[in-house]
Amino acid sequence: MDKKSQKMVYDKQAEILKALAHPIRIAILDFLKDGEQCVCDIAEFAGSERSNVSKHLSVLVSCGVLEFRKEGLKVIYSLKARCIMDFFKCITTCVKQQAKDSENLLKVL
Repeated sequence: MDKKSQKMVYDKQAEILKALAHPIRIAILDFLKDGEQCVCDIAEFAGSERSNVSKHLSVLVSCGVLEFRKEGLKVIYSLKARCIMDFFKCITTCVKQQAKDSENLLKVL
């Protein structure tokens, strides 16, 4: 792959990472890992207003992580790229390791 093409890939990857970098969006993805949900249930889980959650959902759809369908008046969202949950498992492993490192440091102090 040439440098220009590689840069385009890096740019797209960064765009997705930016879209993921919000606690409400992470909560949304966590909630959707078990299957599709309507905005009302997502908002309740995320502890936020529907209008706010809708904005976050829009960001996740535009970066290609989520997809949606309409069912009457309801909009139902689901994970489009289910593999994203593997990424969050990796991040959780990193968080656990940081906590363990901090615990070890406290023991030394």
